[in-house]
Amino acid sequence: MGQARVEFNPRDFNACADLLARKRADGEGDLVEWNLSITNKWEVRTGRRDGRVSLASEINANLPSPFSNFSTLLQLFINKGLNLTDLVSLSGGHTIGVAHCATFSNRLYNFTGKGDADPSLDPTYAQILRSKCPNPANPTTTVDLDPGSSRSFDKNYFKILLQQEGLLQSDAALLKDGNSFQLVKRFSNSYDFFDAFAESMVKMGAIEVLTGNAGEIRKQCRVVNPKNY
Repeated sequence: MGQARVEFNPRDFNACADLLARKRADGEGDLVEWNLSITNKWEVRTGRRDGRVSLASEINANLPSPFSNFSTLLQLFINKGLNLTDLVSLSGGHTIGVAHCATFSNRLYNFTGKGDADPSLDPTYAQILRSKCPNPANPTTTVDLDPGSSRSFDKNYFKILLQQEGLLQSDAALLKDGNSFQLVKRFSNSYDFFDAFAESMVKMGAIEVLTGNAGEIRKQCRVVNPKNY
């Protein structure tokens, strides 16, 4: 759900940050099948306020890259008060969505400098990906993160990881650590993933929130309020 589409009377509702968090918990605005018999909803804590400053320069230092290795991923999560279970469960969000060729084509061509693919990627799957993303690839081409299940919120992401079919380098990185690998196996074989994902979403929703007199309640979610508002 895009922020530009959300407008409301700030005197009658919570902040845009709260509204968007609620929409995410409800799965609204996404073409996603939420299996309510197995997928836990989570309670969204309200009271957030919207920030007045957003700097693009701060993004790369705080968000995981599709090229990140395991230690980098884990440290980024620890820096935000999250842990290994949060890293693995939230990575499971890749059970839905797509990725552009540029985010993973480095794994398909000359990965080790010998004209080969990433050895941690299943060879048959690598060939399929090369057919979809020739070198150089069309910058607008996308590939499902979870083939055949990219619009269903399920545990299939963890199953394909174990088959060495994780699309991104950061996906494959979850198999590089013993404890992380065990979590991937556990989430692939049980419904524990749904509980863990819900708990991690609650924790993530509490990261560096603005409360009290900090920030503002925006009139339009896509822009800050006028100074005299």
